[in-house]
Amino acid sequence: MSDSLHEPWLRGIAFNPAAPSDVLIRLLDRADGENGRLMCAGRDLPDAVIDTALRHPAWGIRRALAGNQHVDPARLAPLATDPSGLVRAGLAGGPRGPLARRRRVRPLPDDILVTFLTAQDGGEDGVLTAGEIFQELTASRQIPLSFYRSMAGHEHPELRIQATWRWQSLTPAQQEALLDDPDPAVREAAQGKTWELDPEAVEAKLPSFGSHGKPFVLGTCALSSALVEQCFADDTVHPLAWNRHTPADVVARLARHPEAKIREMVAARPDLGPDLVTELSDDPDQDVRMRARLHPFPRTWAECGAIHRVVGHGPDCTCRITEHDPEPSPEWFAACAASEEPVLRRVAASWPGLPAELAGTLAQDDDEEVRILLACHHPLAPPHLLLDVFVTRPAHRPHLLTLPAFPRTGLTHLIGHPDPEVRALAADDPTLAEPPVGDPDESVCQAAAANPGLTPEALESLLTDPRTAEGAAANPSLPVPRMHALLDRCLNAAATTPPTEAGRRETTPT
Repeated sequence: MSDSLHEPWLRGIAFNPAAPSDVLIRLLDRADGENGRLMCAGRDLPDAVIDTALRHPAWGIRRALAGNQHVDPARLAPLATDPSGLVRAGLAGGPRGPLARRRRVRPLPDDILVTFLTAQDGGEDGVLTAGEIFQELTASRQIPLSFYRSMAGHEHPELRIQATWRWQSLTPAQQEALLDDPDPAVREAAQGKTWELDPEAVEAKLPSFGSHGKPFVLGTCALSSALVEQCFADDTVHPLAWNRHTPADVVARLARHPEAKIREMVAARPDLGPDLVTELSDDPDQDVRMRARLHPFPRTWAECGAIHRVVGHGPDCTCRITEHDPEPSPEWFAACAASEEPVLRRVAASWPGLPAELAGTLAQDDDEEVRILLACHHPLAPPHLLLDVFVTRPAHRPHLLTLPAFPRTGLTHLIGHPDPEVRALAADDPTLAEPPVGDPDESVCQAAAANPGLTPEALESLLTDPRTAEGAAANPSLPVPRMHALLDRCLNAAATTPPTEAGRRETTPT
């Protein structure tokens, strides 16, 4: 067998679902090169492999494990205090790269969050600061809303200080408790946030935020009359259209603004009076009229937010799927599901808590976007719908393949599909009588070679063909002794080759 097949064999074994711990641990040898990192980042791993990777001397292996979306994050807790700041940042930043295919963000456990949020340094190597790692964490959305809600009453004062950063999301009782906190640093932090609801204080503080922070202040804080007039004079009123503190008379002015996008945002506000709703219902812009037509439904800001997250995104939207706080009531989502407005049915389809009966109805909806949103968001979406969306909407394929209900059998009718990615899915169906290992497309050949219905004898010839070698090495029917034999050949050959410059740098992050 040619040495050119070593890399395909190693990649295949790294992702072979039947490979035992002793086989996978051998792939953590430096001689294996990149495949050990890809394995640690991109698949579920047995406990023994996780333990070995957690203690591995190469920071690249530990960093790869830190971004693994398949391993229980509780098992990754030691990486939150790893000597390498790059490893810590890998855990804080969450899964990324070509193997990080999940759209639904998985939160980190509370103990890991506390470690990150109270860290005094960024690691022994000094590559990153604790603040830079904190930024990775907040951007990753791995902090669950329940943790944010608990921070105001957390025993650690540093977390209570951080709770003040979300001042307007706190209840009045939480705000009062923080203003009267026994820790002086917490009291000072809380007092430093009260300006957000003081119009004169906002006006005085706005210049210090610069051009980047100005939209946030104008869109979330209480504004003085002078500041509002300045916004109209500067034509910077866009944030005011969504600011819940904007006075009614200013909202009325914005409803007649020449820019349609601003009128559309005003039409979506839950505090809009009936006269303005009527006026905007006759607006020359169709998007403004649509928002006004929906107005009986968004009675709260949370309901407005749920609609806003759906409107205008289109059938191929792949935005991350995260929690939202607060959520509208189940009754409101049920009313949306029964609405004649497709937009509202799309909103209902995007809520994973929708009852099974309503989910079943929306799975047959005439609106394609309703069906797509249900397939991507709802745990009870029927398998046939998941498959239909996979075939018709390539943008959603990586996400759909991560869903437990996605069908893996009964795909023989797709084996002749013109799209090779669809044929590759069908080629892996274990009920196929003859997997298409000779398909014109190499990705289909590899998928067919990995089909568990193949016998070990059939795999031997496939291991020698570059078009099928990786798939055959990944096949769960490959006997474990054969896996070891392939590793012996690959790793022993690699051990006699001088390491690359990248390999020499592996243990010393720069």
